[in-house]
Amino acid sequence: MGKKDKERRVYTKEFKAEAVALAEKREKPISQIAKDLGIKDKMLYRWMHQKRSSAETGIQAFPGHGRPRDAELARLRKENKALREANEILKKAAVIFAQEEPR
Repeated sequence: MGKKDKERRVYTKEFKAEAVALAEKREKPISQIAKDLGIKDKMLYRWMHQKRSSAETGIQAFPGHGRPRDAELARLRKENKALREANEILKKAAVIFAQEEPR
């Protein structure tokens, strides 16, 4: 069996940047900020480290995986392709059945 299958959460770079900004203000403990945001404090510390590293190296922090709507767009394109292929098969089948002699 093993671990339960969980879908991995993907956070936008804007969310990460805002979370780090809240943590840098030091108005609340990091653990409380993480809890309020619904993330693990380890993740928030990792994001803070990534931001510090990016400032030192000049590489953009939180490049992200695109916007959430990009994932939806990719899913819809894949579905559209499958439907077009199914439509082509049905068109070919209709031509074949139309050519058969009636009984």
